[in-house]
Amino acid sequence: MATCSGGGVRRRRWSILALDAAQPFDKEGQAIDVFERRGRLKIAIIGFGKFGQFLAKTFARQGHTLLAHSRSDYSAAAASLGAAFFSDPHDLCEQHPDVVLLSTSILSTAPVLRALPIQRLRRNTLFADVLSVKEFPKSLFLKHLPPHFDVLCTHPMFGPESGKDGWEGLPLVFEKVRIGDTGERAERCQRFLDIFHHEGCRMVEMSCSEHDANAAESQFLTHTVGRLLAKLDLKTTPVNTKGYEALLKLVEITCSDSFELYNGLFMYNKNSTELLERLDLAFDSLKKELFGKLHDVVRKQLFESSP
Repeated sequence: MATCSGGGVRRRRWSILALDAAQPFDKEGQAIDVFERRGRLKIAIIGFGKFGQFLAKTFARQGHTLLAHSRSDYSAAAASLGAAFFSDPHDLCEQHPDVVLLSTSILSTAPVLRALPIQRLRRNTLFADVLSVKEFPKSLFLKHLPPHFDVLCTHPMFGPESGKDGWEGLPLVFEKVRIGDTGERAERCQRFLDIFHHEGCRMVEMSCSEHDANAAESQFLTHTVGRLLAKLDLKTTPVNTKGYEALLKLVEITCSDSFELYNGLFMYNKNSTELLERLDLAFDSLKKELFGKLHDVVRKQLFESSP
């Protein structure tokens, strides 16, 4: 009996020691959990169409709380991603999101922003956008938002097609337009940017004006050439070259986006008009070069064949 009793005491001692040894690890786990909770954001996505839902999938996977609002009823799509859908923007703003992210079309951004009941938001809410032009939303934010709201302009230079297999190496252009100087507000802005950094995006900090100057060539020109080729109604052939297949792919990619997006790239990037003029001049110059050489060949043939 004494032996059994002693064994029971020893077993209880070992249990207590094991429990004590586990305490530091439990505290460490709790600390990690608190850190992760603090790292999560409550993000309101205004404009929950194709691109808004594309971003929401990654936001949700990283554990952020999502709110959604759109003119169309995307409540089923929102529910499938674990997001709460609000048809009334007043109800959404009363949820006090950390970040209000505009994912609207370029053409509808101004009326959507003006219609938001921003008085229902917390005074230091972070406003961000993902539009393909940057000077336009920057000026809108600065014009319509009181100075106690933070402003971050971003452009993920990829979409549901190019980013379907992950965002590794894809560029995220951003400008911290107006971020409060308190640690909490700077940290919140960084946590939002960290969503993209965590996915492996190439983070490119650039002014909005510099972005638009570069995007006119890298984006608007690409869309223009793709839509121009689409007007030719190109078809695949039995003798496709790699270059021709690349052109067909360009038509497919650019025309999968709405004409509204393309029109927005033209209307709201002041560099686009100049680029179109340069494109016209380049095409005229190329035609003159070709017809000039043709003229020389014809003249040579005419004079050489003369008696």
